Amino acid sequence: MNKPELLAPAGDFEKLKFAFAYGADAVYAGGASFGLRAYAGNLNDNELKWGAEYAHRLGRKIYIAVNIFAHEQDFAGLKDYLIRLTELEIDGIIVSDPGILSLAQKETPGLPVHLSTQANCTNAASANFWFSQGVRRAVLARELTLEELKTLCPQAQGELEIFVHGAMCMSYSGRCLLSNYLTGRDANHGECTHPCRWGYALVEEKRPGQYFPLEEDVRGSYIFNSHDLCLLPHLPLLKDLNLASYKIEGRMKSAYYVASTVKVYREALDVLWEQGETKFREKIPSWLAEMDKVSHRDYSTGFLFGKPGAEAHNIETSNYIREYSFVGRVLEQEECAAIGKETEYGCWIEQRNHFREGDELEVLAPEGEPWTFRVNGLWNLDGEETDVARHPQQKLKIAAPAPLQPFSILRKVVPAR
Repeated sequence: MNKPELLAPAGDFEKLKFAFAYGADAVYAGGASFGLRAYAGNLNDNELKWGAEYAHRLGRKIYIAVNIFAHEQDFAGLKDYLIRLTELEIDGIIVSDPGILSLAQKETPGLPVHLSTQANCTNAASANFWFSQGVRRAVLARELTLEELKTLCPQAQGELEIFVHGAMCMSYSGRCLLSNYLTGRDANHGECTHPCRWGYALVEEKRPGQYFPLEEDVRGSYIFNSHDLCLLPHLPLLKDLNLASYKIEGRMKSAYYVASTVKVYREALDVLWEQGETKFREKIPSWLAEMDKVSHRDYSTGFLFGKPGAEAHNIETSNYIREYSFVGRVLEQEECAAIGKETEYGCWIEQRNHFREGDELEVLAPEGEPWTFRVNGLWNLDGEETDVARHPQQKLKIAAPAPLQPFSILRKVVPAR
């Protein structure tokens, strides 16, 4: 079986570069309009151009989400946008609306179209219908079990893609009306406010202002709060399905999240395909340990082994599990050169969260195992020593006992509360 493409989220241009640095074969991103992640950084017109050039220079691919459920007014400017994506040689667009698909087929027939998971494709007949309409790849609905996939995949007459990791939506294939109803911001136009993560309690109409918890918990209950998806330990079960692409969710997540998840899945796919399942099983504990170091909710297998029940939801809290804090990133060579201040010590970094001299930091690098060191020297842009990195995105020189690879992540343990 061919090794599947590893497809990573690129919420902005920085995350795009991190995804490729840590081993993604392709990224999916959104432009300024027509996508379902309006609050991601997204790529402006120049960044779309830079992103396509960057991906292709590395021999990788970039797909652009055009997956809103379109109303009449949404078609204004859409034709020109699709033509622009064709001119940039974008490797494909991700579409859920038949009208947008029809327009793309008419105006930009050379632009490959992928069917979004929002179209909730759950059977081979549906997939083959979309393939007959010119779709090249179908991103299957998350609500499919392994047994269903085993039946569906051999019958499909085109490429198939599934999600293997990331946040789950409590609504079927993400087609949710909660945000629109409660806040006026339409999830199906990319403006979801995630009310499924809010706390809820019961109110009786004749006793306004009195809130009755749905569980024995004064904080209320998080009845819609689903766990995150993680299929990492079960990749051998998917191998024989001959899927074209494994997708990681998370365009709204940090560069740290992108780096960590892509690195783990890159290693996992390479080991499974090139060294076999026995070696893969040996590595699972270390990979899962890494997955626990990035901000996440409790993990589940989603629908893979059947319809998830109460065990796949956390009704007590919607807080993330955060064992480590992302405190800095090592700058690229071009960024270091632009600073124009060479010294004999250390490496240039960009601060992301508070840390200080004496802290023990762990390094997550594109290559090699994580390692730790204690900060024993910090200098600002003026070459002055400082004992603390407190300013957001401050550029600093940091002393380290070994060279720090560009795109490396610096993190520190979050003290237990």
